[in-house]
Amino acid sequence: MKKCFAILLALVMLLAFAAPAMAEEIDADLVAAAQAEGELIVYGSCEEDYLRAACDHFAELYGIKVSYQRLSTGEVQAKIEEENGNPSADVWFGGTTDPYNVCAKEGLLLPYEAANAVHLLGPAYRDADGCWYGIYKGILGFMVNVDELARMGLEAPQDWADLLKEEYKGLIWLSNYNTAGTAKLVINTMIQKYGHDEGIKYLVDLDKNIQVYTKSGSGPSKNVGTGECVIGIGFLHDGITQIVDNGYGNIGLIVPSTGTSYEIGATAIFKGAKHENAAKLWIEYALSPECVELGAQNGSYQFLVIDNAQQPEQAAEFGLDPENVMDYDFEDAKNNITTYIEEVMTALGEAADDRFQTE
Repeated sequence: MKKCFAILLALVMLLAFAAPAMAEEIDADLVAAAQAEGELIVYGSCEEDYLRAACDHFAELYGIKVSYQRLSTGEVQAKIEEENGNPSADVWFGGTTDPYNVCAKEGLLLPYEAANAVHLLGPAYRDADGCWYGIYKGILGFMVNVDELARMGLEAPQDWADLLKEEYKGLIWLSNYNTAGTAKLVINTMIQKYGHDEGIKYLVDLDKNIQVYTKSGSGPSKNVGTGECVIGIGFLHDGITQIVDNGYGNIGLIVPSTGTSYEIGATAIFKGAKHENAAKLWIEYALSPECVELGAQNGSYQFLVIDNAQQPEQAAEFGLDPENVMDYDFEDAKNNITTYIEEVMTALGEAADDRFQTE
């Protein structure tokens, strides 16, 4: 009998040590309430492989049914604004925070003070009221097909101003300002870098060299290796995915020489969520190594912003420095991006009519 008890005790201790590190920081009552709801609906704006892995793992950990849909941040913002407090999903996962901030300002995100937020690397990686929390950081830059540039006898652009050169006409891809958080970040970056009027003028001048505007922010990166896109503007971790996972060794990654900005990829609860407890449990999960380390295991190599997670080795191997970025004004972006988009589209005029993809 004593021997059986000793074996049982050993097994209990083993399971305790094997349990996810985050479990001790999550209130048992929250877990029980979430499991009683039994369901969670996720809109994801990260890449689909990462989204799928995170949702499947959450379902496995807690026995909660999870359904998900991959949408760009601009699409999620538009959908949630239209639903106006009666959302068709519970949480938002991934994608840059500019659209999150707009939704927070409009009262469409539910404030929640997450226990696991203590692991964030600093206050910049969360909304002050708990409307969203950061899960990763990505650097904005250029991805170029080095073979195509060599064939054309062209040097790779090294800075934002270079993209306006006549020699790059018809070679550049960018995402759609209306649908992609990445493109919204580009607008804010140019306005903060050059000033309001000069920033909008820059984007109008840049349009003359743009071949394609994609719906999703990662769209340009997916076409650089094939040569269909010669120069793509987007997050450099998307370029790393194409190099490491898809074998495109012909892609060069460029951090603009006079400075660039960055995204904070986030997660949030929609106000009016039908499964509020499951949504809160998701936030705790998303702020754990259990979740964020799935990124690098599924082709997403962003820098992580919690102190107890292991950084993806691939980002450092390509020489990217998460601190080598401009002092981005998130408040200005939150307060003005809707107006800035309207101003850019108006300034583009007829040029904006046909080329901005929404499908």
